[in-house]
Amino acid sequence: MHITGVVWTLPTPFRAGADVDHESLGRLVDLALSLGVRSLGLLGTAGESARLTERERLAVTETVATRTGGRATLIVDTTADGVRTCIDFSRQVKAIGASALLVSPPRTSRVGVEWIVNHYRQLAEAVDLPIVVQDGVVQSGVSMDAGLLVRISREVPAARTIKLDDVPTSMKVARILAAATETRIDVLGGHGGQFLVEDLMAGAAGVASGFAYPEVLDRVVAEFRAGREEQAIDVFHRVLPLMKFEGQESVGIAVRKEMLRRRGVLADSSTRAPGIVLDEGMRTAIDRLLAWAARQPGNEWMS
Repeated sequence: MHITGVVWTLPTPFRAGADVDHESLGRLVDLALSLGVRSLGLLGTAGESARLTERERLAVTETVATRTGGRATLIVDTTADGVRTCIDFSRQVKAIGASALLVSPPRTSRVGVEWIVNHYRQLAEAVDLPIVVQDGVVQSGVSMDAGLLVRISREVPAARTIKLDDVPTSMKVARILAAATETRIDVLGGHGGQFLVEDLMAGAAGVASGFAYPEVLDRVVAEFRAGREEQAIDVFHRVLPLMKFEGQESVGIAVRKEMLRRRGVLADSSTRAPGIVLDEGMRTAIDRLLAWAARQPGNEWMS
């Protein structure tokens, strides 16, 4: 399986920061399908997975799998510090309907290169699903250079897609593809999509992002693939300030959820404790930024 184009990473909706809101989750899936998005990312940091019980994580996966009814590729984050834990959860989400797994290296102090490669190898041997290697030192605490990522792809054929959050992403995309030579590796730019155009220019196969307007990501990729790079750049930069504001450390998930609430998709924009609660100043800033974006020529669809 080649995972390319736009992977929209879904947030996990809550009711007043408490129970998972499966109705809003279903509306997120409906929005994605209506916009033509056919690959969805679940759980992980953007989905507040660390604040969910295992039962809740499985329930989220089941809700999305049921709602999509096979109409979308489901990439489920099954990252765990232990390989046996990772394998067990990966088997469970596969049984529910996962199409692929997103896996960061374990957060283990002084983890060695051989240990990292073996982690992915054992997972691939135990679970017959494609693996997307999450490369983000912020998420995992583990720095993987281009050589290591290419080695994983060569030695573990199931793991030939990389989600790249290690900035500067475009430079690392180029290094990975140059080192890959005859091995096909699909690199998805991450970091909220903030460097999508630069990543595509460097050879990225697409983007994995939870940006509240996935239709923009899809259009940028489509324009670029059609050879209309200037149009892709124009579309991208008309919403880049929204991406940057949404990409703020710690508060970004709350901002994204608030934008989706204003789109009429989420009933509640709360995060689960100890997630940050937006104050009036932040809400006013979102108001002004959305109003600015809607006034930009070509963004009339946002009004």
